[in-house]
Amino acid sequence: MLTVCWSPKGGVGTSVVAASLAIRTAMSGVDTLLVDLDGDQPSILGLAPPTGPGVGDWLAADREVPVDALAELESDVVDHLALLHRGDPVGVADGDRLEVLAAVLAGSSRSTIVDAGRSPDRGRWWAGCAQSVLVIRPCYLGLRRAGRVGSDCEVVVIDEPGRALTVADVGAATGASLRCRLPWDPAVARAVDAGILASRMPRSLRALGEAA
Repeated sequence: MLTVCWSPKGGVGTSVVAASLAIRTAMSGVDTLLVDLDGDQPSILGLAPPTGPGVGDWLAADREVPVDALAELESDVVDHLALLHRGDPVGVADGDRLEVLAAVLAGSSRSTIVDAGRSPDRGRWWAGCAQSVLVIRPCYLGLRRAGRVGSDCEVVVIDEPGRALTVADVGAATGASLRCRLPWDPAVARAVDAGILASRMPRSLRALGEAA
């Protein structure tokens, strides 16, 4: 199964949600690949800064570079979880390469979680082959940028105290189906800052369940 996490606005928590989905899936014993198109996953997972090429380099490479090369770019995180780091910034990649990447990930026997961040290509390359997960806060600007995404997209709402808008407003504005509501939790930031998200996930993130 291929799941793509994205948001129209930075700083929402998309990368943490993607990492948590991947960790929870791997903890259930399912072989899982986390693909980082945003660039923050090594820091979130408490890993040393990666060296060498990543998925961004593969996307920018000559079309003759085979898909088999992607497997050589992966690194192990914990049991059943591997990371395909970004490498050089992805930017707006060639559409054909994005489609090839989508097909390869969708056809994998592993559960694959993609952290697409604010990918400008979000609507082009995973449509029809992946579960789309919009990560958003009840924020007017974010909702305007997201627009109507439809009921085939799931939404994870990061519910901050003091927001004028509600989870129901998010559903009405986007037309997406609610996957879960995550309360804003300072323990999440502390876990990420300490690099322990993979080993000591805050209880509030467990509501995400498994993506497999």
